[in-house]
Amino acid sequence: MKFLLVAVNAKYIHSNPAVYSLYAYAKKDYADVVEIAEYTINQRVEDILAAIYDIKPDVIGFSCYIWNRNIIEELLYDLPKILPYADIWLGGPEVSYGSAAILEQFPSVRGIMVGEGEITFRELLKKYCGNDTDDFTSVEGLCLRSGFTPERKMTDLNKLPFLYQNTEPFVNRILYYESSRGCPYRCSYCLSSIDKTVRTRNIDTVKKELKFFLDNKVSQVKFVDRTFNCIHEHAMQIWEYLYENDNGITNFHFEISADIINDEELKLLSKFRPGQVQLEIGVQSVNEKTLAAINRHMNPEKLEYVVSKIKQNHNIHQHLDLIAGLPYEDYESFGKSFNRVYAMKPDQLQLGFLKVLRGTPISYRTGEFGIEYTKRPPYEVLCTKWISFAEIIRLKKIEELVEIYYNSNQFVNTLNLIVGKFDSPFGMFEKFADFYEENGYYVNSPKRIYRYEVLLDFLTKYDGINREVYIELLTYDVYLRENMKSRPDFSRSLNDEVYKKFRREFYRKEEKERYFLPNLTEYDSRQLSGMTHLEPFKYPVWDVDKMNKLISDPEPNFIDTDESEDRTYYLLFDYSVRNPLTGEALTIKMEGRDL
Repeated sequence: MKFLLVAVNAKYIHSNPAVYSLYAYAKKDYADVVEIAEYTINQRVEDILAAIYDIKPDVIGFSCYIWNRNIIEELLYDLPKILPYADIWLGGPEVSYGSAAILEQFPSVRGIMVGEGEITFRELLKKYCGNDTDDFTSVEGLCLRSGFTPERKMTDLNKLPFLYQNTEPFVNRILYYESSRGCPYRCSYCLSSIDKTVRTRNIDTVKKELKFFLDNKVSQVKFVDRTFNCIHEHAMQIWEYLYENDNGITNFHFEISADIINDEELKLLSKFRPGQVQLEIGVQSVNEKTLAAINRHMNPEKLEYVVSKIKQNHNIHQHLDLIAGLPYEDYESFGKSFNRVYAMKPDQLQLGFLKVLRGTPISYRTGEFGIEYTKRPPYEVLCTKWISFAEIIRLKKIEELVEIYYNSNQFVNTLNLIVGKFDSPFGMFEKFADFYEENGYYVNSPKRIYRYEVLLDFLTKYDGINREVYIELLTYDVYLRENMKSRPDFSRSLNDEVYKKFRREFYRKEEKERYFLPNLTEYDSRQLSGMTHLEPFKYPVWDVDKMNKLISDPEPNFIDTDESEDRTYYLLFDYSVRNPLTGEALTIKMEGRDL
């Protein structure tokens, strides 16, 4: 007998902790009969069908979420045609609500595991291995065609084994870890609001399991705890352990509530190695009426304070989320929420859209709030009493540009300086989205430099007098991230002979003296030239204050008194040393003759 657990992930770099948890709990007695197969939603259905067929399982279990339900439904229609003898079971949050209707829609499905599945799955295996498959009503936590079996009690996390035995199957992929289940908050759009009891894993067990990640030097571990810091002592013990046992490589991701962070936690967070920790903070909205309607208790002023304090240490990546389509949040109100969060200068600002998930409190109030949403997953908002479909479409366009131009961290210096040219950050992205549409630009262009060219065209339209300055800023942003050996077409023209001679002389001298690149002593001048980039600038692009003055005053007097205005500034970009948070290359300033 072979029971195949199937995960269909959103991306290749993801893994599915649910199927690994089911396997880990059952493997003591049933390791020989359980197999895991992982695919992605980007694969063809035909290819997944063929792969499952080659395995020839007797029973198939699908882990169902909003991102994979559509493709799983396609598989459910076709699998019985090629594997008519195989029983099919479903589990996961996407099928734990409305289960009876799902069974009616898919005659091929034998049943659904509702809620937490580790113990339920083990009992199913016992039935199959004992050839006792005529009646599953004795197994708690199931939805069968005859009805629901008794509800299963919540699982004791300390009875669950560790998911991972080795890291070989997870090379170049994200590993997930769970130190708690449940959430004390009642956010009405979230499935975690249903599980009100927070259960934690024994801290000694947690430390032992975290040591596995550290010893194996995995690149990233994402905690799936819904609000990691809801229990202060639990969070502090884990953070203290990670701080004291840092391996210099592994990054740990936590989803937190920032406005409950206290000074003790802030002090500890300030000590982490740059890039060791990243925090995802759900803001969702700063509209007080909206927050009340979704049962979200959040102090925006405390949030701003905490985000600012963490940012001052330049060691932790902060990811802040907003949700469009919430009750009482109209287009103008959302713009205000956006501006307030943008002012906090997060490393990433995710503009998301309300998903009306089955079983959540908000799903029962859609009529009251006038919420219309897509019939198919991901059940995304179309309009509400407060925001129209046309406005949702416009926010979608803004979201794409925020993702490309803000969250990519490829235009940091340019965006920081130009935002003041507009009424607000939201207003800037509104105009940018309109500019893209009016001119027929492609959001998904495969050519990365195209994005810089479009931004330059946009800035030229609104502030053409400073075009030369913006060319310099965009060139600076390009080389901070990319070691391009052919200069961008938009960059200012140079005297090639003088430029090449200066570079040649610089790298020959650097090979002998190692003054600017002391960490690259084993490389010759040719190799140094390939690993770094030397670029001349007319303006001090690294100096925010001077550049701000420059674009606000067409004829500024920002040059120091002992410098002439035709001085050329050279920046040396060392790509062997990068900022662990932004990926920016180390830059070294020098000066040279006019080019």
